[in-house]
Amino acid sequence: MFSHAITRIPGPDYPKGLTTSTLPAPDLELALRQHDAYVRCLESLGLTVEVLPAAPGFPDACFVEDTAVVVRETAVITRPGAPSRTGETVHIEAALAPHRPLARIKAPGTLDGGDILQVGKHFFIGVSDRTNDEGARQLAAILAVHGYESSIIKVAAGLHLKSSLNFVGEDTMLVTADFAGHPAIADFKQIVCPADEEYAANTVLVNGTLIMPTGYPRTRALLEPLNLPIVELDTSEYRKMDGGLTCLSLRLQNPVS
Repeated sequence: MFSHAITRIPGPDYPKGLTTSTLPAPDLELALRQHDAYVRCLESLGLTVEVLPAAPGFPDACFVEDTAVVVRETAVITRPGAPSRTGETVHIEAALAPHRPLARIKAPGTLDGGDILQVGKHFFIGVSDRTNDEGARQLAAILAVHGYESSIIKVAAGLHLKSSLNFVGEDTMLVTADFAGHPAIADFKQIVCPADEEYAANTVLVNGTLIMPTGYPRTRALLEPLNLPIVELDTSEYRKMDGGLTCLSLRLQNPVS
C-alpha cells in the first residue's frame, strides 16, 4: 500500500517542455486544474500528498516520476536522459531526503523513472531513448543490494516503458500491441489496449484502485473484469507533452523500519 506521494505543480513555462506530440500546445490553466484533480484523487485513496512548487527553468519538472526510483529501503536519484532535465534531480533530492537514504545513477548512465516498473520484488527496466544500458545496469545493481530482481527490456516504441506496459493487479499487465507476448512478461496475463487507445496503457494501480485516463471506453471494458474500482482522470494537457498518470507522482510505501 502507498502511504505518501510527491507531486510538482506545472510551472508557467510548462508549454515549452519536451514533446514529440503533434497536438496543440497545452493550456496551462487546464493543466493546473487537471493536476489538482490528480492530487485529490490520490488523497481520496489514502495517500498523504506533498505538492512541490513549480521549478522555474525546468518546464518538464511536473513529471516527477522521471527523477527518482523509490523502494521501501532507498530512493535512487536518476540521471535523466534529456540534458535539459538534468537539474531537476537537485530539486527532488531535498523532497526525498526526509523519507529515504539516497543512492544515485552516475555518468555515463542515464535513467528516467518512466522506464521503471515495479511488480512486488521484481523490476522491469526499459532501455529507451532516455535510459541507456549503463543506467539500467546501475539501477539493477543498487536494487539487488536490497533483494530485488530486475529484467532489462528494450523499448522499441513509445517514450518510456510505462507508455506501453503497466501492472494492473491480478497477475495482469496492461500492454500495447508492441509488448503483447513479450517474453519478459510471459508469466503474466495480458490485456492489450485496442488500436487507437494505446495511450490508456499508462494506467496506474494505487491502493487497489485503477486510475486511467478518461476517454478510452474499450480499454476500460477490458479492465472491468478485474473487479477493481476504476477512476478516470482527464490528462489531455499532459498527453500533449508525452506525459501521463504515472509520470505525475512519486508514490511511496512506508519505509523499512
